Amino acid sequence: MAEPDSTIDRLEDIPPADRPAHIAIIMDGNGRWATSRDLPRIEGHRRGVNTVRMISETCAELGVEAVTLYCLSSENWKRPQPELDFLMHLLEQYLVEERRTIMDQGLRLKVIGRRDRLPPGVIEEMDRTLEMSAANPGTQLVLAIDYGGRDEITRAARDLAIDVAAGKISADSIDEATFASRLSTAGLPEIDLMIRTGGDMRVSNFLLWQLSYAELFVTETCWPDFSRADFLSSIRQFKTRQRRFGGLNVNE
Repeated sequence: MAEPDSTIDRLEDIPPADRPAHIAIIMDGNGRWATSRDLPRIEGHRRGVNTVRMISETCAELGVEAVTLYCLSSENWKRPQPELDFLMHLLEQYLVEERRTIMDQGLRLKVIGRRDRLPPGVIEEMDRTLEMSAANPGTQLVLAIDYGGRDEITRAARDLAIDVAAGKISADSIDEATFASRLSTAGLPEIDLMIRTGGDMRVSNFLLWQLSYAELFVTETCWPDFSRADFLSSIRQFKTRQRRFGGLNVNE
């Protein structure tokens, strides 16, 4: 991680009121980063862990309430088995080796997505890290693992339908707040900023409900090369955006 020895790496020009409460990140471009350097794709994933650490530490410095990282989509199971095996190994290793950083930074781990397709070793280390960090007061570090936005919405709708059929709630009582309370992000702040590295202009089934009014920042930089300066630049751009939420500014 680059040392914050230049003005672009400093936080003083980003007042707390201008900082996003919740940042979501699609960490894309690991494979392309490796391929462009004649390296195996898995090397891109390995290097990407350093960027995850930098993002976590910087969010803790900024006082960001939550940062959600798209680690593994529900569609990623279509990838070659050796790559999937490495990703599971890397995830398990991360959950063990990053505990010191998580605890030192006061981060509170949260995991969203399915658990039933993950290896037992990953689940064991995940639950241990979740338990260890549960009382931490700082940034919520949310890992989206085997996650899909459509699947999440389908599950929420199914849960509500079951409760209506059982007479626990009425269909007329279901509003946006009720629906949001059944999503895996319930209790987290609204997403203010979504960052995608790697240059692709799509949301890739990530937090489809939650991104409704998020500001989007897309960069061609691949995830392993995404620096602290890049991250802070995205936040500086965020604070210049006029967020209308469907309305108009006073002078328009």
